[in-house]
Amino acid sequence: MGLEDAHSLTVEDVLKKLGTGPRGLTEDEARRRLEKYGPNELVAERRISALEIWVKQFKSPLILILLAATVISYVISVMEGEFPVDSILIFAIVMAASTLGFVQEYRAERAIEALREMLTPTVTVLRDGVEKVISAREVVPGDVILVSAGDRVVADCRIFESINLQANEAPLTGESTPVLKQAEPVSRDASLPERRCMLYAGTTITYGKGKAVVVATGMKTELGKIAREVTTIEITETPLERRMSELGSILGKLVIGVCLAIAVALIVEDLLIVGRISLETIIEVMLFATALAVAVIPEALPAIVTGTLAIGMREMAKRNALVRRMPAVETLGCVTVICSDKTGTLTKGEMTVKKIYVDGRVIEVTGVGYEPKGELRGEYDPSSEAFKLLMLGAALCNDAKLAEAEDGWKVEGDPTEGALVVAAEKAGFKHGELRSRYPRVDEIPFSSERKRMT
Repeated sequence: MGLEDAHSLTVEDVLKKLGTGPRGLTEDEARRRLEKYGPNELVAERRISALEIWVKQFKSPLILILLAATVISYVISVMEGEFPVDSILIFAIVMAASTLGFVQEYRAERAIEALREMLTPTVTVLRDGVEKVISAREVVPGDVILVSAGDRVVADCRIFESINLQANEAPLTGESTPVLKQAEPVSRDASLPERRCMLYAGTTITYGKGKAVVVATGMKTELGKIAREVTTIEITETPLERRMSELGSILGKLVIGVCLAIAVALIVEDLLIVGRISLETIIEVMLFATALAVAVIPEALPAIVTGTLAIGMREMAKRNALVRRMPAVETLGCVTVICSDKTGTLTKGEMTVKKIYVDGRVIEVTGVGYEPKGELRGEYDPSSEAFKLLMLGAALCNDAKLAEAEDGWKVEGDPTEGALVVAAEKAGFKHGELRSRYPRVDEIPFSSERKRMT
């Protein structure tokens, strides 16, 4: 279920269309809707099994021709009572190339799988007017959710109560600056970034708090639409794959054509001289076909190509670039321009204080990101009243929280406020200790009119 025009409707109309109210759904109704619309989750891309990766290594025409030559060579060697040296060598080359390709692609798949988010987020909803924390998978259209700073939005929602609510919509728009939200409807033709009365799945609340009603879940969300487009992209052959296929096709046709011509000549010779087709002639034709296949096809080529691409994959992995399809390495070597989203891809989406102006002096701040490592450089007096008040304000007049996670330092809240907290930490003003020493009694929230919070 999805309400495409929720941003242009009044809160009352949205609630009416969804068959819900400010107190949320009843437990029975929520259970019924969960059965009807399914869990609130994106359809995950089907994971490729190890067997599929292994089988894929043998789809090259060159590999198939070499395997056929291996079988024929083995059969002839057995028929003649000889040790199958040629067939063993060819098979060893094929297996070496296939194993190398399998190992590299399997490692890439497992690495990508490890990067997928493993934890299922939770959300606070109103059920029968009572607050309840549930799994994000159980959220259904019509649910009323409560959001506050640090929360991740788990579904597309229409806001009906906003207290200085701001959201980071970088996952959808690429813009890291938090967006101030409101409850008033906007134009029907408003673009996604202009829909200030909406919260979208995948975004994060950076400031304030509010209530919203869920209008779309799962693949019906804006994030779900993007996921659907990504999973339906047709995978085309790379230039290298096309050239290898063409080479294999040409060599295959050449071998078959020459073998047929020689076979016809030998058979005609037998018929004219002996008057029948002898077993020796049949064996001679098979031997010639095998010898020709082995001679024409560069057996080492698949191993050389696979080895070269594997080296490329390994070098890219050292630079934190995972390549899922080995032939893509060759294509990347031809790339001259890469068009990429900036926030979160080329940059980390983390703000940093670089300079501080106080007492008529400019102070340089070292360090990048949210890690509180760095120092203040310049001619300034750290004991001056102005400097102390400035750093106290940065640490205390602030709702952001700084914490160390397994993958680095994270800020919960507004990125700008997070940068101020980090700057205060670098100056020796520990925000955790200061907030314990100076507990907040009251506050005047930030507003666009005052342009400050107190």
